[in-house]
Amino acid sequence: MGDQEEDFSSLPLPDRFTHKNWKVRKGGYEDAVKAFEITPDESDPAFRPFLLDSGLWKGAVADSNVAAQQDGINALCAFLKFGGPQACTRSRNATIAPIVEKGLSSTRAATKQSSLEALLLYIELDKADPIIDDLLPALNNKQPKIIAATLAALTAIVHAYGVKIVDPKPILKNLPKVFGHADKNVRAEAQTLAVELYRWLREAMKTLFWGDLKPVQQQDLEKLFEGVKQESPPKQERLLRSQQAVEAVAAVSGEDEEAEIGGEDDAPAEMDTFDLAEPVEILGKVPSNFHESMGSVKWKDRKDALDALYSVVKVDRIKDGHYDEIMSALAKSMKDANIAVVTVAANCIECFAKGLRHGFSKYRNKVMAPVMERLKEKKQSVADALGAALDAVFLSTGLTDCLDDILEFLKHKNPQIKSETLRFLIKCLRTTREVPSKVEVKSIAEAATKLLTESVEATRSGGAEVLGTLMKIMGERAMGPYMDGLDDIRKTKIKEHFDAAEVKAKDRPKPAAPPPKAAPTGAAPPGQKKTITKKPTVGTKKAAPVASNPQDEATPQPRPPAGRGIPSKMGAPKALVPPQKTGLQPPKKLSGPGGIAPPNLQSPRRNITPQENDSTPAPKFGRGLAGRPLGKPAPPSTLVSDTPVPAPSPGSTTAERAELDELRTERERLVRTNEELRSEKSKLTSQIHELQNQNAQLIEDHTRDVLSIKAKETQLVRARSDAESAEQTVQRQQRELDRLKRELTRTARDQSPPANYELENGSIYRDTSNNDSLNRSTEQQSAGGFERHNSGTNLTESKEIGYQRARSYMTSPSEEKENGGLEGRERKKERSPAKAAAGATSRREPSGGSDGGAQPGEKGESWKRAAEVTNQLKARIEQMKVCHLLLLFCQPSAGGN
Repeated sequence: MGDQEEDFSSLPLPDRFTHKNWKVRKGGYEDAVKAFEITPDESDPAFRPFLLDSGLWKGAVADSNVAAQQDGINALCAFLKFGGPQACTRSRNATIAPIVEKGLSSTRAATKQSSLEALLLYIELDKADPIIDDLLPALNNKQPKIIAATLAALTAIVHAYGVKIVDPKPILKNLPKVFGHADKNVRAEAQTLAVELYRWLREAMKTLFWGDLKPVQQQDLEKLFEGVKQESPPKQERLLRSQQAVEAVAAVSGEDEEAEIGGEDDAPAEMDTFDLAEPVEILGKVPSNFHESMGSVKWKDRKDALDALYSVVKVDRIKDGHYDEIMSALAKSMKDANIAVVTVAANCIECFAKGLRHGFSKYRNKVMAPVMERLKEKKQSVADALGAALDAVFLSTGLTDCLDDILEFLKHKNPQIKSETLRFLIKCLRTTREVPSKVEVKSIAEAATKLLTESVEATRSGGAEVLGTLMKIMGERAMGPYMDGLDDIRKTKIKEHFDAAEVKAKDRPKPAAPPPKAAPTGAAPPGQKKTITKKPTVGTKKAAPVASNPQDEATPQPRPPAGRGIPSKMGAPKALVPPQKTGLQPPKKLSGPGGIAPPNLQSPRRNITPQENDSTPAPKFGRGLAGRPLGKPAPPSTLVSDTPVPAPSPGSTTAERAELDELRTERERLVRTNEELRSEKSKLTSQIHELQNQNAQLIEDHTRDVLSIKAKETQLVRARSDAESAEQTVQRQQRELDRLKRELTRTARDQSPPANYELENGSIYRDTSNNDSLNRSTEQQSAGGFERHNSGTNLTESKEIGYQRARSYMTSPSEEKENGGLEGRERKKERSPAKAAAGATSRREPSGGSDGGAQPGEKGESWKRAAEVTNQLKARIEQMKVCHLLLLFCQPSAGGN
């Protein structure tokens, strides 16, 4: 056995990993851990066999012997820990599935812990997405213990790395399925995973899976969520290798404070549903007649179109597309006279801004100004809808994009619009996470300072609140220049708002002073310059130059020409080096290409004072320079009176100052030009708004005029049709009247009595012009009354028949119903068979006896009826004349129209 063990230990590790004996495999796993731990780096040859053959780890993780399996998983953990990212990517595809099936569900606690550690290392070395994708298929396994172990592993992964590293959407989509599993352990692990996700996501997680759960399951989870709501927001407990490297670099560079600040900024915030939702395509769902309905003159049609659009865009995330026409329609709806249309349009804009987020920035110019222009509405429901739309637009763009429009509407004449715009600006300053630039701070502060002088108290208070909130962001020092011209009362008010303001962005100026101090020392690369600058600083001669600076600077500056100062940086110092030898070399080299700031501040003063006070220091400075003779002390003294080399540096300083003055003048000019352009832009913008308002008013007036013209045309058409129908009626009545006249004339002519006969009892025919007829009638009366009575009766009956026939032609069936219904019934009663027979006898016997005569009472009634018929006919004729006159009066007016 001893020989066999020696043989096994001498085998290479790959061979021992695949040996049939589990003890050999176990020993190989243990030796691999030791070999990996002593490797100096990731490129050690010990990793190479296992990088080339990832199947070795598949067999180690899924070893049939539980003891060997535990050591095999430990060996994998050591391989990942010391092998680096390359070990992760090479072995990941072969090991995840065996770890899930045999490692996580193992009966040994140590094996479970090692398996989980291996998964965490895989994520630490690379990223979490591939591991999550390999773990999720295990949720469909037939064995409940594997599903429960996988859920526990997912819970541990989310707890360690958080939802910023681990994408929660695939996990949330698979949760409803495991909640309906038959095994109680699986359901319990699913609840634990849901609670862990709720710690990170809060209410945003419900949008993906909450609707697929049963009400009982929802109630159980709500009870579990109540305990999590009171906890503090979670933090990432385990860092990736990339994050660890960043922290190591920060620690080395001494940026621990900045790292802490960054950690505070990256504090876990509640994740939005936008990050979890899938983009929805809405262009295909918009009604096809949307734009036609928006152009309708009826407000109900426009509101219905907007309601249909709102139902489509009310989603968590909208897919990017071309929504220019829809945005133009929504912007136009802001000018609608009906507030219901305005409210629904504002709701649609809010949904678009929330659903598109950064993709909405290209539509901001179209909708923001019309929405702010509509802030004049005082109804609370409309104001709330407009405010929510503006908030959504700001969150999707930013303070920089919205600031120009906000400042423009702060100058609006309408106090309601100014007040609502001021409130919107305060909300923007509180919620923005980006510190405004200095130009933006200046524009905001100037606009708010102007508001402090408004007559409305709410506007003044709002201006003070803007300044206090801005001071909270930028700091009291940055806002000092804008507070100087204010009185104490306003400063106190601003200070109160400053103390009460809560903002999310704060200006943290980084200390940039130390780097500039180190720059001059490193800015002079030549070694001689460094040594020369150090030597003057050493010793007690530093105090003397300070005292002699004012006198020395007053004399040498006029002597040297201005032109010498500029070329001194390139050629003059080199030309003066040989005669000056040692005494004047330090000033020349300091005024050369060593930099601008050091010569201006220190080197000229130090160069002059040593030469005037004492000439002995010159040899001391010169001793350090090789190849320079020491026997010529006089030339340096003469050169000192001529001219000092420091003159070029003051000359260059004067040129630089002149150039600086020119740059300042240019900058002031540019600032003035910029302000003029801004004012011109504001004027043009206001003119554009005015012209837009005028255009909208003209469009409304034109529409109203068109509608009025159409209404008048409709009335004219109706009047013409009525006139034509009246004319036709009058013509028809005129023809009927002519026919009746002719019929009446013909009937009267046929049935008229002799001219010499005088009717009794109110006869309508009377002719006394013929005396013969009168004499004849007198004779007949004297001859026999009975004969006259008989003939009169026959004549009366014939007249009655004639008038009845004339009336039948004169009256229509409707008139008979209205006028002659009762008379017709009376006539039917009067014309009994006996009377009809008597009438017939009288016609046959004109001069008959008394047995065929009629009674006097009946004759009176018949003539009364005839008189009534005649009166009715006359009234009818007068009525038709009146109608004819009316028709003639209407014809000219209709023709004129």
